[in-house]
Amino acid sequence: MKIYAIVGAGGFGREVAPLVNTMPSVINQDNFKIIFVVDNSKEKTVNGYDVVNIESFLSMEGDKFFNIAIADSKPRQEIAERLISAGITPFTISALNALNLSNNTIGQGAILCPFTTITANAKIGDFFHANIYSYVAHDCVIGNFVTFAPNVHCNGRVVIEDHAYIGTGAIIRHGSPDRPIVIGEGAVVGMGSVVTKSVAPYTTVFGNPAKPLRTTQQ
Repeated sequence: MKIYAIVGAGGFGREVAPLVNTMPSVINQDNFKIIFVVDNSKEKTVNGYDVVNIESFLSMEGDKFFNIAIADSKPRQEIAERLISAGITPFTISALNALNLSNNTIGQGAILCPFTTITANAKIGDFFHANIYSYVAHDCVIGNFVTFAPNVHCNGRVVIEDHAYIGTGAIIRHGSPDRPIVIGEGAVVGMGSVVTKSVAPYTTVFGNPAKPLRTTQQ
């Protein structure tokens, strides 16, 4: 038995679970099961999938795989490290119509939702979330545990560091080979913002053009 676990059964988890049920790498197997892993859940099933807590998942027999459908990147990292240390393998969730075009490198545990595109020569770290209609253009470098909300436009030669969150409909201007646009570690780009210059780490920016609202501690 192969067990594919989605950690988190909130809105995002419920959106991505059906994608697993369409992936040839999963459904072409003879014996598999898709579950949600949620601690302290009162529900036994969600949308037809069994719900177990993390301890129950760890004790299950079989070949186990996981992905994490939680937007908050810090818990995502903590859960990933715990499960990997327990010998459980991350797997990537990708919609059938998600496009990965040419010479891209994508780390483990990504979620590529419907109508997402990664164009060419991008380098993407672990546990990246690309929500519906988002794209990553050529020569971008994206760190670990980065989250794109729906319809993010990340144009070419942009660097996005670990744990950054890019809000719905945000547009990040194209950088240049010697001067890429850099979104710093832990930065937040607000919904609908147009980023025309680099953003400092742990800074929230908003507007058109995007300007700092506040700086947060690590």
